[in-house]
Amino acid sequence: MGSMFGKFLSTNKGEPIRVCMLGLDAAGKTTVLQRLKLKECTRTLPTIGFNVETVTPFKGLTLTIWDIGGQDKIRQLWKHYYTTTEGIIYVVDSADSSRFGEAASELNAILNEDNMAKIPLVVLANKQDLPGAINVAEMEGVLQLHDLPPDHNWHVQECCAIKGKGVSEAMNTLSKFIKNKNASQNGRNKRKQSQGTELSGT
Repeated sequence: MGSMFGKFLSTNKGEPIRVCMLGLDAAGKTTVLQRLKLKECTRTLPTIGFNVETVTPFKGLTLTIWDIGGQDKIRQLWKHYYTTTEGIIYVVDSADSSRFGEAASELNAILNEDNMAKIPLVVLANKQDLPGAINVAEMEGVLQLHDLPPDHNWHVQECCAIKGKGVSEAMNTLSKFIKNKNASQNGRNKRKQSQGTELSGT
C-alpha cells in the first residue's frame, strides 16, 4: 500500500506541491478543501477514505491536497499518505475541548515518525465562530508545539473554514515553509556535491 501511494504522490519540479490534510473526524477538513477548491461550502458527509484536489489558493501557488478521513479506523492508514508529503495541514475543532487530548496525541504520533521530523506544519484552529473556541496561544499549548525542535517550522492559524476566514493565510504560510525547506535542502546538496568533487580531486 505504501508504495502505491508513493507512486501517486511522486512529483517533479514544476508540479503542484503535495500536502496532506489530517485531523480528527468532524474537525472540518473537507470544508477547508471545498473553500479552497470552490470558494464556497456545501453540506459535507464524513470522509470515508480520502478526497484529493489540486487547488490554486492564489496566483503562484498550486497545491495537491490529500484530505484523509479522520475516523479512528482510517487513522491507522494515515502514514501511507503523509510519509511522502511536502507539508502537513492539521485541522482541529477549536471549540471541542473534549477531543483536544486525542487531537494532540494523533499529531504527536505523526511528528514522531523519523521522516516527518522537519516536514512543515500548519495547524488550522477551525470553527472560531463557535462559542468556547480557543485562541492561537491556547492551541499551541494544547498541541505541545513549543516542544518541537527549533528548526521545525510550524504555525497555528485561527480559522473559520465555512466563512473562509484564515484559510488562504494558512496556505500562504505553508507554501513559504515548504519553499524555505526546499531551498535549504538544495543548499545542503550543493555543498555535499562540492565536497565530493574536492575529495575526488585530491
